[in-house]
Amino acid sequence: MPPPEQDSSNTLLDEARYAALRARDARFDGNFFTGVTSTGIYCRPVCKVRVPRRENCRFFTLAAQAEQAGFRPCLRCRPELAPGGVAWSLQDASAILAHQAARLLDDPAAWPEAAPSMTALAARLGVSDRHLRRIFEAHLGVSPLAYLQTRRLLSAKQLLTDTDLPVTRIALASGFRSLRRFNSAFQSHYRLNPTRLRREGAAREGQGLSVRLAWRPPLDVDALLAFFASRLVEGVEAVSAGGPAPTYARTIALSSDGRMHTGWMLARFDASRNGVTLQVSDSLAEVLPLVIARVRALFDLDADPAVINACLSQAATVADSGFALDKRLKGLRVPGCIDGFELAVRAVLGQQITVAAARTLARRLTQRFGDPVHTGMPGLDRLFPSAAALARATVDSLGELGIVRQRQQAILALARAVADGQLVLGSAADVGAACAALKALPGIGEWTAQYIAMRVLRDPDAFPAGDVALQRALGVTSAKEAERLSQVWRPWRSYAVLRIWQQGPLSKAPKNPETIASTD
Repeated sequence: MPPPEQDSSNTLLDEARYAALRARDARFDGNFFTGVTSTGIYCRPVCKVRVPRRENCRFFTLAAQAEQAGFRPCLRCRPELAPGGVAWSLQDASAILAHQAARLLDDPAAWPEAAPSMTALAARLGVSDRHLRRIFEAHLGVSPLAYLQTRRLLSAKQLLTDTDLPVTRIALASGFRSLRRFNSAFQSHYRLNPTRLRREGAAREGQGLSVRLAWRPPLDVDALLAFFASRLVEGVEAVSAGGPAPTYARTIALSSDGRMHTGWMLARFDASRNGVTLQVSDSLAEVLPLVIARVRALFDLDADPAVINACLSQAATVADSGFALDKRLKGLRVPGCIDGFELAVRAVLGQQITVAAARTLARRLTQRFGDPVHTGMPGLDRLFPSAAALARATVDSLGELGIVRQRQQAILALARAVADGQLVLGSAADVGAACAALKALPGIGEWTAQYIAMRVLRDPDAFPAGDVALQRALGVTSAKEAERLSQVWRPWRSYAVLRIWQQGPLSKAPKNPETIASTD
């Protein structure tokens, strides 16, 4: 069946897309792609080539749809750089299923041991293979296998263009099990030899690997980096805010195919180009697609501000309390994380204490249990402790760091659950199941689970109703009342929370409100 974009009933939508294309409006980057029939190429809305004639344009929501229709990716605007993600909705259960399947196919961390099969994907979503294929094709216009193939090819295309990694390593890193299969797929889809995409200026061995990432504006870089700067763990992270090229750097340890890969990353923000230049150590080359996915989540680069802001603006005022979200904070993103276990431990450490105190405890924990790592960058010399390392820790060793008994028990239980594989903390995890498993652990309540859902599980509708500052802003004194009033912001309550924390709703609100919870 043809993708929904080609239905004549969408003429007005296509006209709006053509207007965005003519304006090269970055707010729509990744929301659609334009196939140009006169060239056989598909482009992003921000492509700087001459705007094609309207009659030569076909519009697609997904790159996979454009490729299925026979178009090849533009070598200039590079569709693989476009922000990803499809608007999350509460309206249609089948659409949610299709988008969740696409999300799992997009996330390299969701399939650490082997390439995803449709049987495994369907089983993970709790449906049959046939039902999954039918729903996926009905809502996205392509089969799950075609969608996965496009994701792999575009990932390989980015690595071929931006790095000098050997083609064999790129094929394996992008999810292909052999160089022969990769070459065959690349040539049949793009009618190009992979080596033709090599370009001068790619990062050389010993200098790290450099790739580009994009976002849809607006994005408040200063606010995002201020959030990380106030919480950074010395030895693990470094932030340089302000100036023409603010940066964020940190050490990284990622497990893939049973192997641990350690190294570092450095992100340079360029607001004028709505992009990030990401540099990673050569030691992370084999897991570069996984690093890219984690960094996109870390900075929430795939958020669609137009959709989010439209929803929050319509429900800006909570009728019962008169509280209104500040409309000037449209560029705020929900900060993510590189490692879910690390963020969960830091959330536990931050329960009912100040941000500064939580930073101190995290630094002590890292110095005691984290492994040293060489980065060549001053101040970055330590990995955050792994789940296995903390699972071996004792109550006494944690107590020596100033961690109180309740937090000791929570950290040990959390570490053992993650190390044993009983608890998976990542963007591909089921939010409800993960939150329930977290709350079953000692010392972890609803507030901590919701905070982890926001930053680790990437739930756009998480809401830590027990947060004292949120309750004060809404003029209530209980989590139940805060939860009731927050319904007007669904399904984007995580973004509403960030705005409340940023705008300081009351003069008496804590300076760092999210570290004060009433339920844990």
